[in-house]
Amino acid sequence: MSGAKILVVDDDLQIRRVMRKMLVAQGYAVSDARSGEEALDVLRRARHDLVLLDLAMPGMGGLEACREIRANWDLAIVVLSVREQEKDKIGALDAGADDYVTKPFSMQELLARIRAGLRRSPLAPEAAPPMLETDGLEIHFAERRVVAGGQEVRLTRKEFDLLQYLATNPNTPIPHRRLLQAVWGPDYGNEVVYLRVFINQLRKKIEPEPAKPRYILTAPCVGYQFHLP
Repeated sequence: MSGAKILVVDDDLQIRRVMRKMLVAQGYAVSDARSGEEALDVLRRARHDLVLLDLAMPGMGGLEACREIRANWDLAIVVLSVREQEKDKIGALDAGADDYVTKPFSMQELLARIRAGLRRSPLAPEAAPPMLETDGLEIHFAERRVVAGGQEVRLTRKEFDLLQYLATNPNTPIPHRRLLQAVWGPDYGNEVVYLRVFINQLRKKIEPEPAKPRYILTAPCVGYQFHLP
């Protein structure tokens, strides 16, 4: 992961300086921006692997910036915020964030979240079957491509990783903690809200009737499972 390019977005100059120094010391290439508008301009000019995005900024708010970034780039987004209520986390995840870190945080915690954002898929393409096809859904594992109802569907990296893990372990209820650790990393396990949001997003994109899921089923009090006839 050393050498990955990270964009730090925060209106506080001192925070940007500290973050840059810390991340460069870890071997990352770092850019910074003081607003959502500036962040979008930086991303248009150069490829990045991960964005650290503060929510409380003047001008374009953090949530709006998150939506714009997610709509245009396939990269990891880690939101940083002083807000710690579940509704705030859900709002950020719904806007396209992959992770949510509450301020204040330790640098070690942030580095762990960055590693999680940059980590490889939980199942290497060569270990998966080339394709899974069932009842109107095609998952092309090696190409990381999904076709639902005859239409190609755009998934984020985390959405595809979650679908891939479920689909390659079909008809088996996968506990919340196992799913979180497989897709986000070993430091996760209690962030069940992440799964609720991402499963909801997946269902909206691939299910003919999201409210009556055919593929991704809830295993009450356990987790989720992929139904394969």
